[in-house]
Formats: sequence, structure tokens, C-alpha cells
Amino acid sequence: MWNSLTHSLSDHPVGKDPQAMRTGQRQNKGMRTRLGCLSHKSDSCSDFTAILPDKPNRALKRLSTEEATRWADSFDVLLSHKYGVAAFRAFLKTEFSEENLEFWLACEEFKKTRSTAKLVSKAHRIFEEFVDVQAPREVNIDFQTREATRKNMQEPSLTCFDQAQGKVHSLMEKDSYPRFLRSKMYLDLLSQSQRRLS
Repeated sequence: MWNSLTHSLSDHPVGKDPQAMRTGQRQNKGMRTRLGCLSHKSDSCSDFTAILPDKPNRALKRLSTEEATRWADSFDVLLSHKYGVAAFRAFLKTEFSEENLEFWLACEEFKKTRSTAKLVSKAHRIFEEFVDVQAPREVNIDFQTREATRKNMQEPSLTCFDQAQGKVHSLMEKDSYPRFLRSKMYLDLLSQSQRRLS
């Protein structure tokens, strides 16, 4: 399926304009690269530089082996490091479960809200995007937690997502985080950072 999809992308006519054709070819190449990465299991996507938050080469140079190794100390250490979050997000994308991390991050950002008017609108936006039944990026939480969070939406506060955020944190820590630490993506990152030192 992937081969036929990527093949059809390369054959797609963009138009007769040479500039449009070059642009289309670059877009097709980028799409084939992204699809190629998705067609592999999460353990086989080893080009970590594609997911770093800023310029890959500079970012990788700034990431020390010690920092990357510390991510294995605890899930909270991983979440406290911007490159750790970027790596974990890339891993979750390969497992099609990045909504868990995105929800957790949205809750962390929400807790910094100072304006009451913004607090209410942000709370409803987060609820509708992640918590509500059939939400576009619905997180996996139990019925009681979902209903308690729904009740909290009647009078949103900085703590209205605490229970749901805690459940999602626990789920990622017990499930996705151990797989991330065993993934080829993480092991390759450690290897790349160690090679830079030698």
C-alpha cells in the first residue's frame, strides 16, 4: 500500500508550470519521506533529527549524552526537558497516541492562565478537543473521570483537569514511557550523542 501511495505521489501532475512542478516535486519528496517513516514500526524510525524542536544539527549538538540518559531516570525528568518531550512526542506519533502528551501539555499550559475570561474559554477548548466523548483527539480515560471533568466545566478553575491529567500521566508513565526507553529511536539518539563525544 505504501509503495503504491508513494509511487502515485511521484507521478501526480502538478501542472505545466516548471516552478509549480519543482514545488510539487519537493512536496512529494517530503510526503514520501514522512509516509516512509510512518510505514515502519516505531522501533525502526532512526532519523531522530527530524523531530527535534529547532534546527536539528544545532539541537543535537546541544543535547548531551548525560541529558538523554537522564530521561531514563523518571518520566517526569523526560517531561521536564524540551528535547525529551520532542523525542517522546515523535515516538507517540509512531504509535498514533500523541493526543495523550498533547493533552498533558495543554493542561500544564492551562495552569499558567491568569485571566478568568481566558481560563473559561481555554477550559472549554481543552475539554472539547481532548476529554469529551468523540472529541477530535479524545484521550483514554474512564467514565467517572470524564464525568467529573465534565462537572468541573460548570465552573472551570486551574485544577479542573487535575484528575484527568493525572490519569493520562499515569497511563503514559506505565505504558508508553517504558516502550519509548526500549525503542530504537531512543537508543539511536543515545548512540548518536555518544558518537559526537568520541
